[in-house]
Amino acid sequence: MTNTQLIARARAHNFFSWSAQDAVNPLVMARAEGCYFWDADGKRYFDLNSQSMCMNIGHGDPRVIAAIQAQAAELAYAGPGMVTRVRAELGEALAKVTPAGLDHFFFGVSGADANENAVKMARAVTGRHKVLARYRSYHGATYGAISLTGDPRRWASEPAIPGVVRYPDPYKYRSALYREGDSDADFAQRCLDQLEEILMFEGPHTVAAILMETVTGTNGVIIPPDGYLQGVRELCDRHGILLICDEVMTGFGRTGAWFGVDHWGVKPDMITMAKGLTSAYLPLSAVAVNDRVFDHFRTNVFYGGLTYSAHPLCLAAALATIRVIEEDDLVGNARRMGRVLAELHDELKAEHPAIGDVRSIGLLGCIELVKDRVSKEPLAPYTGGGDVMPKIAAYLRQHGVYTYVWRNLLHTNPPLCVTEAELREVMAIVNDALAIADAAIG
Repeated sequence: MTNTQLIARARAHNFFSWSAQDAVNPLVMARAEGCYFWDADGKRYFDLNSQSMCMNIGHGDPRVIAAIQAQAAELAYAGPGMVTRVRAELGEALAKVTPAGLDHFFFGVSGADANENAVKMARAVTGRHKVLARYRSYHGATYGAISLTGDPRRWASEPAIPGVVRYPDPYKYRSALYREGDSDADFAQRCLDQLEEILMFEGPHTVAAILMETVTGTNGVIIPPDGYLQGVRELCDRHGILLICDEVMTGFGRTGAWFGVDHWGVKPDMITMAKGLTSAYLPLSAVAVNDRVFDHFRTNVFYGGLTYSAHPLCLAAALATIRVIEEDDLVGNARRMGRVLAELHDELKAEHPAIGDVRSIGLLGCIELVKDRVSKEPLAPYTGGGDVMPKIAAYLRQHGVYTYVWRNLLHTNPPLCVTEAELREVMAIVNDALAIADAAIG
């Protein structure tokens, strides 16, 4: 079938996410391999966003596919209360790559349910009800997770679950707390002072957890200054608050380390993970918890679980994915190619006046576009819209590049198996596309 035929059939009966249905303009994926996918008409696309920042090992790895097939032949399903061989093996494998002490794992299906379960655990362990979450955050689309989310995607679901309190991000490029020439230590301390002030207003004794994406993902790849995460950890310790780091996007090598927190040597009380856990070959999430959390539930019931929790096929995909990451040194490749990506970002910023800022850590990157570098006015509103960004996205599609283009952000998140030649080739196309932004600002 052609692209046109497939899209017509799909639109007749499918309800697409995050879209007004009449405005849906989807791509067709017929097959995929490595950093590329092809549509039904045979056109090849470079997957510069790893689909939803999740295909960490790349498309179509035969080792993961074979592991899923073997598990299906051995045992296709077991209820969430059952012990299986693959469940035991995956727990051991995860304990070797997570920060020391975070070695108990509760399995679910998606990053959204992982974040909800972590919050449920925190409230049960502390006996408190409030959760602090950042404004420029995204924690999932289910009702509880979207309530924890700070960005405008939550608005349509409000009123939301009670007890969620917002606090600002350490967003150096746009924060009123940052002063030109500040060191990371200066900026981090101002952000921490602001967070502590909010805690004092709320009453630390009422706060169960502080929830954060270790590195903000879809809201602009906001990388915390050194000292920030360490300071949040200290605040939590001082007030008996649990620290939950959402590593759904940043886990499993994306930032050039197994987990984002590894860059700062911080151990949260819980880490939520999904996406890269199986490289999205099958849906699986996990909450890694430390002894403080786990010990509470030795004698207290945890009221949570899903029919597909610890599904054997998904566990097998995760186990095989971890082995691929290790065998192919994809964490190291993300670190090495991350240096190349940062270099290419800097070259683009030097060439294009529409680029206000570039940010990346490992192979998690983004280009922020502005109308004016002095005022920093975004090229498109924070709530979305405008006509320039869709033109950039259309150009990229036309020239065989798929990535996440929205608001005033263009994301650069290739699979971790990318080579330097592939990265330079795709970023040359991005370079051409950015001429549209330059022309728009005159």
